[in-house]
Amino acid sequence: MRRKLFSYGAFLLAFAMIAAACGDSEPAAPPETVIVTETSIVTETSVVTSVVTETVVAENPLAGTSVTVFGPESSDTEAGAFQAALDLFAAANDMSISYTGARDFSDQINVQVAGGNPPDIGILPQPGKLADFARNGDLVALPDDVTELVQSTTPEGLWSLGNVDGAQYGIPTKADLKSLVWYRPADFAAKGYTVPESWDELNTLTDTMIANGDTPWCVGIDSGGGATGWPFTDWTEDLMLRFYGGDVYDQWVMGPNNGGIGFSDDRVVAVFDAIRNLWDKPAGTYAAGGTIATTLFGDNGPPLQDGTCMMHRQANFFASFFPAETVYGPDGVDVFYFPPVTADIQPVLGGGVFPVAFQDRPEVLAVMEYMATADYANARQRLQKLANGGGADTVSGFLSPHLEADQSLWTPLEQSFLSILAKAELFRFDGSDNMPTPVNAEFWRSATAFVNGDIDAATATANIDANWP
Repeated sequence: MRRKLFSYGAFLLAFAMIAAACGDSEPAAPPETVIVTETSIVTETSVVTSVVTETVVAENPLAGTSVTVFGPESSDTEAGAFQAALDLFAAANDMSISYTGARDFSDQINVQVAGGNPPDIGILPQPGKLADFARNGDLVALPDDVTELVQSTTPEGLWSLGNVDGAQYGIPTKADLKSLVWYRPADFAAKGYTVPESWDELNTLTDTMIANGDTPWCVGIDSGGGATGWPFTDWTEDLMLRFYGGDVYDQWVMGPNNGGIGFSDDRVVAVFDAIRNLWDKPAGTYAAGGTIATTLFGDNGPPLQDGTCMMHRQANFFASFFPAETVYGPDGVDVFYFPPVTADIQPVLGGGVFPVAFQDRPEVLAVMEYMATADYANARQRLQKLANGGGADTVSGFLSPHLEADQSLWTPLEQSFLSILAKAELFRFDGSDNMPTPVNAEFWRSATAFVNGDIDAATATANIDANWP
C-alpha cells in the first residue's frame, strides 16, 4: 500500500487561492511544519531537558510535477469543466494537469498504448477496453487506500466494472442514464400528443406525427471520429433489454464463443431491423448533416429546441449540447423514459467513464485519488453548470455516481436521473462498451454501413461476429 501523499484539506485551499486571485487579499502562505526536538541530559543529581522548536516550510511532494489526461469528452462545456475541476487540485498542490479531449479518443488511445506513449491518465468509457488494457499489463492498479475509497463511495454495480481479476484499476467518476427521450412538452400539448408508455405506443406516435406533418425524430450517429456509429449501438442495447430482458442481454454481451449468443442470433437481427424501420419511415427523421451517418449526434439539440423535430433519444449528457439559455422542465426541454415493451419490465440502460492510470508515478496516483473524491464530483458539477449558463435550474449534463456528492448541486430533473439509476430493478451497463475492443469497433463500423443502406442486417451482424475472440 502506498503512503498518502497529500491531504484533501488542500483542496479547500484551491478555492481560497482562486478567490484571492480575483480579489485584493494576499495569496495564501506556504504550508509550515513545526518540528520539536527534545534532548535530556541525566547527571548524578538532576535531569536537564532542553526543548528546541523550529518552524520550517513543509515539502510538497507534488510541487512542480505535471500530469497528462486524455479522454473522449471534447465539447467546450464538458472538456472545459473537467479541466477546470483538475485545475483546482493543481493550484492547491503547485502542479500542472492538462486534459485533452478528442472525439476519436477510442482510436487514438489504442494507437498510443500500442506505440508505448499513452497519457498518464486515460478516461475510458468502455469497461471491455479497460479489461483488455489491464490484462495486457498496460495499467497501474490503484493503491489499497484508493481502492477502499472507490469501493466505499460508489455503487458496486459501477466500481466492479473497473475491477479486473480482483484488482481495482478504474474509478467510476461519471454515470450516464441512456434510456431517455428528449422532447418539448409544450409542443406535445399544442399538437395533442401524449407521452408513450410502450414501444407500440412510441411507434404509433411516430406515425401520427408524420401524418400531422411533424418530423418525429432527430437522429445522428456521427461522433466526429472512429467511434461513429455508437448512437446506433445505444438504441440496439436499449431494445435488446426491452424486447428480451436481462438474461438474453447478458448472453449477448458474453458472446458466442463464451457460452452466449452472437449478433447473428435472430433476436439481434430483429432489433437491427426494428431500428432502421423506425428511422426509415418517410418524413420520419431529420438529420442536420444531410444523412444520419454524417450528422453529429450533438447537433440535434437546436432542431429539437426549435421544433424541427419532436423527439431525440439520447443520454442525460445531451444537455451539454443545448444552447446555454435553454430552459428545462415542463416549460422548456424535458425528457421521458424510453418506453418498455410491457409495463412489467422497466429496464434502464446506463454508461459512464473510468479514469485509469497508465503511469506509476506519485503525482499520477494523487490525481487519480482526487478524482475518486466527492470534492472532485462537486467541483465538476459546479463548473459544468456554470459553463451551461450558471442558473439555479441549469442542467449540466454531468451525473456523478459518488454516494457522498452534494445532491443539492443537481437540479430536480438531474436528481430524477440519479434516482432512476439508483432504483432501477433491471439495470445494465452499455453492452457494446463491455464487449472486447475489436467487437465494439466493428459494431460501430457495420452499424454505420447498415444505417447507410450499404449492407443488410444479416451482413452487418455476421461482420461483427467475426471479431469475437
